[in-house]
Amino acid sequence: MADIKKQQELANELASKLWNMANNLRGSMEAYEFKNYILGLLFYKELSDRTEKFVENILKEDNISFKNAWENEEYKEAIVDEMLQKLGYVIEPRYLFPEMLDLIRQDKFSIDYFEEAINSIIASTQGQDSEPDFDGLFADMDLKSTKLGKEIKQRSKLIGTVLTTIDSIEVDLIDTDVDILGTAYVYLIGLFAQTAGKKGGEFYTPTNMSKLVARLATLGLTRVKTVCDPACGSGSLLLKVGDYADVTKYYGQEYTSSTYNLARMNMILHNIDYNNFNIINVDTLEDDTNFEKERFTVQVANPPYSAKWSADKKFLDDDRFSQYGKLAPSSKADYAFLQHMVYHMDMGDSRIAVLLPHGVLFRGNSEETIRKYLIKNLNLIDAVIGLPANCFQGTPIPVCCMVLKKERNGNSDNICFIDASKDFEKGDTQNYITDEHIEKIVTAYKNRVDIDKYCHIATLKEVEENDYNLNIPRYVDTFEKEEDINIIAVQKQLLQHKEDSKAIDEKLNSFLSQLGF
Repeated sequence: MADIKKQQELANELASKLWNMANNLRGSMEAYEFKNYILGLLFYKELSDRTEKFVENILKEDNISFKNAWENEEYKEAIVDEMLQKLGYVIEPRYLFPEMLDLIRQDKFSIDYFEEAINSIIASTQGQDSEPDFDGLFADMDLKSTKLGKEIKQRSKLIGTVLTTIDSIEVDLIDTDVDILGTAYVYLIGLFAQTAGKKGGEFYTPTNMSKLVARLATLGLTRVKTVCDPACGSGSLLLKVGDYADVTKYYGQEYTSSTYNLARMNMILHNIDYNNFNIINVDTLEDDTNFEKERFTVQVANPPYSAKWSADKKFLDDDRFSQYGKLAPSSKADYAFLQHMVYHMDMGDSRIAVLLPHGVLFRGNSEETIRKYLIKNLNLIDAVIGLPANCFQGTPIPVCCMVLKKERNGNSDNICFIDASKDFEKGDTQNYITDEHIEKIVTAYKNRVDIDKYCHIATLKEVEENDYNLNIPRYVDTFEKEEDINIIAVQKQLLQHKEDSKAIDEKLNSFLSQLGF
């Protein structure tokens, strides 16, 4: 069995090397800009490694090398067919990662040659089922950018250094029980998000927050037909759902093109077959054409908080929003995302777990109308969970997790409220929740019994009496009564302090007098 701790240390070592290199070699780029190159090169190596292992396996009984087989037309045709069917792409022997390293060692590596290799991979997918998943995948890695160096030789040296650094840890790998590259990849995404500020953090949900959302969404499920994230970022939430249930197909929508590419890389990097995911680059709220007819078993999301959207009146005729009679305000798209997800819920036991700002629980006007409709007319809201402040990159605000279910399983007359805002660990730059905190939340949600100052199961009548305001303090009383103060005892203590102080002064004056002062 693999030494898990050792494997994680190796992953951190790789990430640390790449991070240091990003800071030392990025030239005129910011570290987070350089991520497109580092992650793209990491991904290229992964594709190469998988190609080598795959071809070695299919040729193991033929006693012939990949290079020699490629020169034989009959072998070559069979290998290409197998690659396209099983991997979805083709890498020729001359473009494999070890070949690149040989060129670097001989000082013959050219960035143009590397670009040729990438173009070859993309070209191999054209006309295949895998084409949408690879199209433009390396587009953010601009190998002609002068930020890498003004001359081809400078750019070639820089990219060669990155490739060599990526390879430097491989000598220590003993087995593949743990996804070293994948672990380092996720770690790097977190580092880049932290340094990029709010904008860079849009595509990254902290690991344990992803765990919490995925567990809440899959509680009681072992198989999930479809899972979707309408603001999928790097795809971390989607992948976490796959850690807790057997997912047949993953769907994702992402507006930012570079992040969309990360999500597709992440799917392939985590061994999700190209036939089993469909990630699209789209403005989810403004254009639902691609997924209009799709319905999902599980939906998870950490959409941008209180983002702006058009709120165009045409959406009053859009089936996603029309039944509510009101649109989310143009300055706050939170409920628009939630309405979109509700529309795409499948029949049967379908669920939503979504992270949103606390304002959605109590804000008025159109948001109040939508909230009331979700509770009174649709009765979908199953739980509202308050989370600690300062747990997300780019915003210090506390966030809540709302859980919605199509089938309430005997809980259709109540909503579970949990106040987990005080359960966190302090980090250097932001707070985080632990596995123990996650377990506490999930257990309370599953058991649905009142817990003093932590959990309350509110009846719908109780919610109605609160005018459909879901603000957690209305349901979970966290007030801590202050200890009674004995005024007489305190007065006696003050008098005693005065007497003690007087005695000290007298003694001090005596010493000063003896010293001639």
